[in-house]
Amino acid sequence: MRMFAAVSAILCGLLFSQAPEFTQQYAQRLGGIVDELDSIVRHFDEDSGRSGYDRAAALDVMSKNAERLVRDQSVRMKETITRLDRLRRQQAVMKEGGSLARVSAFVSNVDGPLAERTWQNFAPALPLSFDGLTFGLIGFLISYVTIFGILTIGLRGMPRAEA
Repeated sequence: MRMFAAVSAILCGLLFSQAPEFTQQYAQRLGGIVDELDSIVRHFDEDSGRSGYDRAAALDVMSKNAERLVRDQSVRMKETITRLDRLRRQQAVMKEGGSLARVSAFVSNVDGPLAERTWQNFAPALPLSFDGLTFGLIGFLISYVTIFGILTIGLRGMPRAEA
């Protein structure tokens, strides 16, 4: 029973130790997508300015346009601006803190498409950093206590065979 719990806990610890690496790779991709979305929004603002509008007025004009294509582009641009603002906030939190802050910022405000692309290209790393070892130890301890506790409680409830 203890051996099963220990092996399971080691595996969970190894998986948990990848959290800092995954969030690091996510943060790198986050930087790229923030740069690209910023460029798109900046170009929109420049185009709006050349036409005599600020961003809000240009979006308003587009949303009232008779052409569905233009109205749809207004909706898309609003979504892009909202996503950019959200990703900038997440990026700021990830830059300011350590691994725990990055993991927390990721979990609390994950961008689904970005996380999916990060996962598709995720390269696990040997957790030799302090953060990786810490997360591995936390994962090990949580899973060991949980698995060992479940097994202990489960075995107490089973009838014992008499010799």
